Amino acid sequence: MSHFFAYMARLKLIKRWSLMRNVMPENTQEHSLQVAMVAHALAEIKNNLYGGSLDVAKTLALSLYHDASEAVTGDLPTPVKYYNDDIKKSYKAIESASQERLLSLLPPELQKIYQPLLLPELSANSEELEIVKIADKICAYLHCLEEENSGNKEFTDAKKSVAKAIKKYETRPEVKYFIEKFLPSFSLTLDVMN
Repeated sequence: MSHFFAYMARLKLIKRWSLMRNVMPENTQEHSLQVAMVAHALAEIKNNLYGGSLDVAKTLALSLYHDASEAVTGDLPTPVKYYNDDIKKSYKAIESASQERLLSLLPPELQKIYQPLLLPELSANSEELEIVKIADKICAYLHCLEEENSGNKEFTDAKKSVAKAIKKYETRPEVKYFIEKFLPSFSLTLDVMN
């Protein structure tokens, strides 16, 4: 018997942004789906509009499991995670142990298949992993935007911080395209979009 997918199903119980008041609470499972959709779009845009050669299936798989360790650790808020170098280093160790634990829950014959997804840092950094990291930032920005549009001023500074992090990727044509074509709609009502 393997408990791996039962752990993955628990991602819906992991609340994100736990230090802040949320009008629209978000859990890790729904966040992972949104990251997968954005990462998929970025990969397809890069490949089809800008001559890229990303492995779209790999991008999707990496994005689905990018926060899998949170099934064990929960979501440690970013300000805590990066408060200082000691905490950052300790959290990385906890995250690695959690990833190893999840990998060990799989049957041995599947561990080799899931290892690059659960422990992507062991593989050479790939363009696909970079796309997932960018998509993760974009999705954090979208959550901040959604909260702010709901009147929640609690996310104003977080939105600025995440926007600054995204800014360094705007030289990438696929990111610039996504931001220009898709981000403005997230500030509109359904009636305006129809």
